Amino acid sequence: MELFNADFGGARITGHGIGPVLEPFSGVSRIAVLRGGGLGDLMFALPSVAALKAAYPGASITLLGTPVHAELLAQTVGPVDETVILPFAEGVRPGPEDDDETERFFAAMRARNFDLAVQLHGGGRYSNPFLLRLGARHTVGTRTPDAAPLERTVPYVYYQHEPLRALEVAGFAGAPPRELEARLEALPEFGQQLAQDLPLGNSGPGQGNDEPGQGNHGPGQGRVLVIHPGATDPRRRWPAERFAAVARKAADDGFRVYVVGDSSEKELAETVVELAVEQPSTSQPSTESPAGESGAPRPAVESLAGNLGLGELAALLAGSAVVVANDSGPRHLAQALGTSTVGIYWAGNAINAAPLGRSKHRLRLGWVTRCPVCGVDVTQVGWTAPRCPHDESTVKAVEPSEVYEDVLQLTATSPLPHGR
Repeated sequence: MELFNADFGGARITGHGIGPVLEPFSGVSRIAVLRGGGLGDLMFALPSVAALKAAYPGASITLLGTPVHAELLAQTVGPVDETVILPFAEGVRPGPEDDDETERFFAAMRARNFDLAVQLHGGGRYSNPFLLRLGARHTVGTRTPDAAPLERTVPYVYYQHEPLRALEVAGFAGAPPRELEARLEALPEFGQQLAQDLPLGNSGPGQGNDEPGQGNHGPGQGRVLVIHPGATDPRRRWPAERFAAVARKAADDGFRVYVVGDSSEKELAETVVELAVEQPSTSQPSTESPAGESGAPRPAVESLAGNLGLGELAALLAGSAVVVANDSGPRHLAQALGTSTVGIYWAGNAINAAPLGRSKHRLRLGWVTRCPVCGVDVTQVGWTAPRCPHDESTVKAVEPSEVYEDVLQLTATSPLPHGR
């Protein structure tokens, strides 16, 4: 049996952060960080990038990432100096592979003479050989027993909080933690444009939107609640009707509710809006006709799915009172922007990806351990774990009333977003 331990590469331990902090490398001026995936994956990596930037203050940091990473980082303020889009490659960036394009990519990266390459993309079965082709003087990353070794490696065990895993890797590169959560800032020009296009009544009591039927009364006081009902894995999705119940209650209580998502989630977002509008009002007598039948005002619930660029999405999330979402990229992005969130998580995903604090973030958990259809153990996850063909939600038992109670508690903390 192969030994599966941390490999310090002969370096001394100089301190402790998330695990040992090893002595830094000398003469580092160019750092490459490998992390593919979506928005959430990028948020997991950013605390590690911030640690590397602090440990090597004169170095430039290039993220080897995906188009969505490049778009977001170009439209926000963060710790990455440059983003280079990865070629399609198995286990690194899924898609139709082009050998010539891949060779051109590696030739260009080798020409940069990276001093340090850091692998934050999974257990290394595919990403470690990919990283080694960059030709960096030093390499650090995670490793499963079947992955190629790097100069310094952290053992990859699936159930570990992802930002902390990345920080442990940074520690092996000589970079102690500086912050435990991703931090980004929305650019003001996107917020200014949104303010012209949308009612964003987050100015506190009596200063929000004054349209009839969309008022500032009740706990919402005209503030913005954002809902993201999507998730890459359908098993992580809370049912649309449950999001709709929260949306309608929030609208009836004076929140402006915006449902967001990318272009592939437009139908889902519109379903949430339709279900919310169709529900009986939670603040009026049940004998009153539904909205639209007798002149009753339409609930302030609107879909923006597919209509926002990532800079605009960041501005919307940053200006919101609270975000309600599954374990998804927009929820992680909202957290990085300093916005309070209510996350609906399967318990296993919460181990890897839930926010650490509870002053600004709340969790509601699905405790399913076996597929409701075939009974397979869904706690066995990772590259080698079997995946049954069923997409039943693992979080559908979470009650809308519980989620909305969290919304009220988070928004009662301060009348202004982010306590300002």
